[in-house]
Amino acid sequence: MSDLRYKEEGVVRVIRGCIVIVDGLRNCIAGQVVRFGYGTLGSIIGFDENEAQVLIIRQVSQLKTGDKCTATLEPFTTPVGEKFIGRIVNPIGEAMDALGPLQHDRMAPIFVSAPTILERGILEKTLETGVKVIDSMIPVGLGQRELILGDKMTGKTTIGTDAIINQARTGLKCIYCCIGKAKSSLGKVVQLFIDKGCFKYTTIVSATASAPAGQLYLAPYVACAIGEFFMQKGQDVLVVFDDFTKHAWAYREISLLLGRAPGRDSYPGDIFYLHSKLVERAAYMAKPYGGGSMTHLPIVETLEGDLTGYVQSNLVSMTDGQIMVSAPLFGEGQKPAVDLGLSISRVGSKVQWPIVKKLAAPLRLEYLQYREILRVSKLKTSGQSEEAEERMKSGGILTELLKQGPAQPVALEALVLILYAYNQKLLHELLIEEVPEFQNIILAFAEKKNPALIKKMREKRNLDDEMKKEAEIVIKECIKEIIDKRPEPELDDEDAEGKKPQVGVDVLDQATSKKEKAGAKK
Repeated sequence: MSDLRYKEEGVVRVIRGCIVIVDGLRNCIAGQVVRFGYGTLGSIIGFDENEAQVLIIRQVSQLKTGDKCTATLEPFTTPVGEKFIGRIVNPIGEAMDALGPLQHDRMAPIFVSAPTILERGILEKTLETGVKVIDSMIPVGLGQRELILGDKMTGKTTIGTDAIINQARTGLKCIYCCIGKAKSSLGKVVQLFIDKGCFKYTTIVSATASAPAGQLYLAPYVACAIGEFFMQKGQDVLVVFDDFTKHAWAYREISLLLGRAPGRDSYPGDIFYLHSKLVERAAYMAKPYGGGSMTHLPIVETLEGDLTGYVQSNLVSMTDGQIMVSAPLFGEGQKPAVDLGLSISRVGSKVQWPIVKKLAAPLRLEYLQYREILRVSKLKTSGQSEEAEERMKSGGILTELLKQGPAQPVALEALVLILYAYNQKLLHELLIEEVPEFQNIILAFAEKKNPALIKKMREKRNLDDEMKKEAEIVIKECIKEIIDKRPEPELDDEDAEGKKPQVGVDVLDQATSKKEKAGAKK
């Protein structure tokens, strides 16, 4: 016996691109499903006493004035379930990966209220992104909303994908939400996830640039609904939205077609609400409510580093911090090009590993001072003081420590050893070009020499006096191994007289000084 349902029929009166004005629907709710002929699907996005405004989500056949539609009082829902892991889906729950139909556990509404204050718990765990500069100085906690923003082609997506790749060692469920990106860009992300084995714990919600505006609008809400399915089961979820700029553009197009009054930059007045009702759904749930969490990493694009744009400033105000990616730093080869002067995490430091928090505390100031000295030294022609030279040497090593290639996440245990070696000035024995090698091998070296140390570090999240001694021994042995591999230096006249070659300084500076000496001799 089929369920009795209240059903209404309407008639299409006006068609404006992806918006259809329908007469005859007297009982409406926002987000209600409207079905047209031949599988065309829409959702009510606005209404008054005379008409209903329907956003077309999927169009199978060309609509025309006079076509009929049917509506029941049911909200727009999406299928969700465990089988979504490892799949690529579109915003209406259809498979996009040619792996067969999706098997879902239940249908979930995509427009739901965010968890209340009483349902939320206090942040207790850290999200290990695997990006050294973030884990050390801009830490993110599970349940946090951390904005990633910067200009085009500066590595914003790489930060999000690196965070997903790093969850292979933590067990977090991940959702990558593609909004308005080219199919070629999405293809690169898919191939990266395949190469790194990320589809064992990752779902992709895809609404590429060729998708209808309705699907671009719904994509992040669907990603949230899938994430909430796992969060309600007590699991931890990471959602990366790439990116909210395209989402805002799609909503602006929809609003202008609806005839709503445009405001600043032609965006409608409710653009703030559009994103706030999304990011507020990120939460760390209290134990009586399952203890799960959903962390959001929304990405937004800036124009020439302008943080004061309408959408950008809105998102900065509604998130728990931002990671600002700088185009000038990216051009200088500092990757990831995180601007430490403008980046901040307002709550993540509360759940950071105590030892990482202690070791990383002075790094931000040291790095910013180094950047300032570097800027001034370019203007000065005379020599520098010994203190400035020492800071330049430490700053050069720190800059190398913060560099990181794409898809090469670093475990927190390795980060602790790297930061400890820097704080104890053990890395000053190495040449600048040898610092990356130290970072690449230190974890494997420590696991081979003293696996118990790595295990204790993970359990305690700190270093006691005994562990510090063990860490120092491992680090010194690793540094000695690197130094022993150095080729024999070619001695010039001064070196032959007994002067030791410099270490810990830039190779370019050494080459320049040799040229000056050769010129003086001539």
